[in-house]
Amino acid sequence: METKETIQKLIADSIEAKQKMLGSEHIEYIQTIADKIVEAYGNNKKTIICGNGGSAADALHFAAEMVVRFEKNRKALPSIALSENVSTITAAGNDFGYDQSFSRQVEAFAQSGDIFIAISTSGNSPNVIKAIESAKKIGAFTIGMTNEDGGKMKSMCDLCYCAPSKITARAQECHILLIHIICRIIEEKVFNGRE
Repeated sequence: METKETIQKLIADSIEAKQKMLGSEHIEYIQTIADKIVEAYGNNKKTIICGNGGSAADALHFAAEMVVRFEKNRKALPSIALSENVSTITAAGNDFGYDQSFSRQVEAFAQSGDIFIAISTSGNSPNVIKAIESAKKIGAFTIGMTNEDGGKMKSMCDLCYCAPSKITARAQECHILLIHIICRIIEEKVFNGRE
């Protein structure tokens, strides 16, 4: 296959996955997730987000949009990405094992009523699974973002968005769109015309 054809196919595959997100079951599920986060912010709670690799970057992106701004200048919203502190991740990995790299931070930062967002395209990352377990023990509401299969996270999380693709890259592309949609809804509903 020529490079041009490869590029066209990859773009078409991405569009196809996102087209599936237009299905009513996806729209309703995205709305439910956004409403739950809006509710938490309305109750002076925070979001805590984690993921590995590209999903760690997505967690950082999501938290930055909440703390700084998405599309409008407004009051900062409390959000922590657990991939941001390399010293904590490596210390937890060294002292307790990499599987505890996020759960130790959840124990430190999460409170009952907070939103814990776990991103894992496979839905099976051991350190993300342990973090979900810790968040649930504390009483945080857990939201997962996975691929089409959902992995172990599908049944563990209070809500789990399974992106409509088994291909990691396509699922990640859907996740970033999901994050942007949620950010837009949060800004509209939390601030409702206010700064």
